[in-house]
Amino acid sequence: MQTTLPFPVYDADHHLYEPEEAFTRHLPERFKRDFYFVEKEGRTKLVIDGKLSEFIPNPTFAVVARPGGWEKWFRAQNTEGLSRRELQGKAIRPPQSWRTGEDRIALLDEQGLHAALIFPTLASVIEERIGARGDVTAALFHALNQWVADEWGFAREGRQFVVPFIAMTDVDKAVEELEFVLEQGARCVNVRPAPVPDIRGSRSFGYPDYDPFWARAAEAGIFVTMHGSDSGYDRITNWWRGDGAEYTPFERDTFGAVMDIVGRPITDSITALICHGVFERHPTLKVVSVENGATWVEPLLKRFDRAYGQMPGAFKSHPRDQFHKHVWVAPFYEDDVNELKRDVPVERMLFGSDFPHPEGLAEPLDYLEEFDKFAPEEVEKVFSTNLKSLLEGAAT
Repeated sequence: MQTTLPFPVYDADHHLYEPEEAFTRHLPERFKRDFYFVEKEGRTKLVIDGKLSEFIPNPTFAVVARPGGWEKWFRAQNTEGLSRRELQGKAIRPPQSWRTGEDRIALLDEQGLHAALIFPTLASVIEERIGARGDVTAALFHALNQWVADEWGFAREGRQFVVPFIAMTDVDKAVEELEFVLEQGARCVNVRPAPVPDIRGSRSFGYPDYDPFWARAAEAGIFVTMHGSDSGYDRITNWWRGDGAEYTPFERDTFGAVMDIVGRPITDSITALICHGVFERHPTLKVVSVENGATWVEPLLKRFDRAYGQMPGAFKSHPRDQFHKHVWVAPFYEDDVNELKRDVPVERMLFGSDFPHPEGLAEPLDYLEEFDKFAPEEVEKVFSTNLKSLLEGAAT
């Protein structure tokens, strides 16, 4: 494939597996009881805010599931009824190209990719477990972002773009962190698709209180990613299950699968941005949904249509139009991209492989098979020019 594609491929969803030092090297001493590793029954586990977490069973990533190991699961082709552990097979030791910045460009070359957004993996567990202690979350993300600056860089050779994480609980610290990563060359930043933890409970990041962050992001010309994370939506399944147990991805949970705890957080997050006026107040802001799939898009747009029909004066412009102007979507490979094209302009669609996670594809460019009904110029937009344009706009 890499020899026949007439354009450079930009992947919106690569990952790295963080070593322990990614959070501990630059973490101030006073926060080291809030995030540390312990040995339990011969295995290393993570303790956050005094609680042992099983959300990521092997937080050191000494061994990981093979890329693409869960493809049958996510395509709903698990005819043998295997668990995800059974589907993935024997765990493997991640090569250095999955853990260090030095070897990733060589891996991109092997995969036929020109460039990729690269997201941390372990970072997704932090905010939900730290809660409203904004100083702790800010310190942990700053430590991670400093480590990325040391080991990876945020825009190495114009090809590997590691995405810094920013917490919104303390908006002043969020702006401070944004300034830090901008100075380091970041082209985008990630904000969790979830209500902001707050001492009053939780709040929408669409409220004007958070405008200093959105205003600076818009002024800088960068885009804001909202990558699938632990957004705390297992609270919904816990309402029904009644045990308050931590969500763990390896357990069978038919109720949770049908409830869609991936699609609901991004739906609510985009709703908050539009209904609470963020795009109206910051008309150049760009938001990219990554690893949230796309099945949520059509029902959300229909609800926007209904809300506008009921309260047209509550919006400065139609919320559907705001979505199409400000939001980019990276669908899952199991989504029907032909259906998505009816709701999202091709100019707002991105290719994301989720490599090397087991949810993703073993070979990123296998995703091209899903676009066989797209015209060549449309494929080029999804796999190349759309993300390229976002990155180039952030560099100016």
